[in-house]
Amino acid sequence: MKTIKLGKLLRALRGPQTIGLALGSGGARGLAHIPVLEAFDELGVKPVAIAGSSIGAVVGAAYADGMTGREIRKFATDMLRDGPKLMRRMAALQFGQMRGQFRDLFRLAGAPMQVDAITIANEFMATIVPEKFSDLQIPLQVVATDYWAREEVVFNKGPLRPAVAASMAIPGLTRPVELGGRVLIDGGTTNPLPFDLLNGAADIVIAVDITPLAERREKAVPAPFESLFMALHIMSNAIVAEKLKARAPDILLQPKVHTFGALEFFRATPILRAADPIKEELKRKLGALLEA
Repeated sequence: MKTIKLGKLLRALRGPQTIGLALGSGGARGLAHIPVLEAFDELGVKPVAIAGSSIGAVVGAAYADGMTGREIRKFATDMLRDGPKLMRRMAALQFGQMRGQFRDLFRLAGAPMQVDAITIANEFMATIVPEKFSDLQIPLQVVATDYWAREEVVFNKGPLRPAVAASMAIPGLTRPVELGGRVLIDGGTTNPLPFDLLNGAADIVIAVDITPLAERREKAVPAPFESLFMALHIMSNAIVAEKLKARAPDILLQPKVHTFGALEFFRATPILRAADPIKEELKRKLGALLEA
């Protein structure tokens, strides 16, 4: 199949064809969503609807608020470049050295120390995530999970930051978020790639899946935290695989970031570098779809 010319692709995308974008869960791997957004910017088009789960909700909210992919990249790399400084800032929040109301950043709940997701959202994301869904330029759906009802919860109106905080409340690491009478945890536990929420919302649905697993050969017993997060990755990957069997999005993108761990945010630059080829892949797949 011949490659559609860029000019023809741009004209098609600026015409009647609309795009819905689903950004999946996966912790630090979610930085791979950023090159996809940069590709949209390079094409000069915007999705008409976005759905995000966990880290996908964070990145999706920033883009829906009007930030460019390049601006989101700069924000992420600037914040994550100095790991020790970031950890000192978080510790200062914990002990009330910056603001008294943030003394509960970390709370002991049983054994491990857990991060307060709402505190993180308010302190570190205030400049990229607005307070309300109504402030967004692009409609956004944020996926969380009701812990006691064992079901997916989708937010698309009302307060935005608590919804995003709930969506990224990783079990074992982050305290559950109480919102609207529900106890909420990470959206990736029920819907790690929420492209199904965009059915009927756009002509073309594009999903960015960061759940693929790296092949591992060692037989060593993993450390407790490593075991926990790998279990979450395995679960998410299995959920996405079953969803794809039932109905796939029009375009599925899987950036090559499967060798990175869920908490390796301080490897932002290598993750972004590994994901950058997804830009051209997106343009090729869009071209082929519009040419068919």
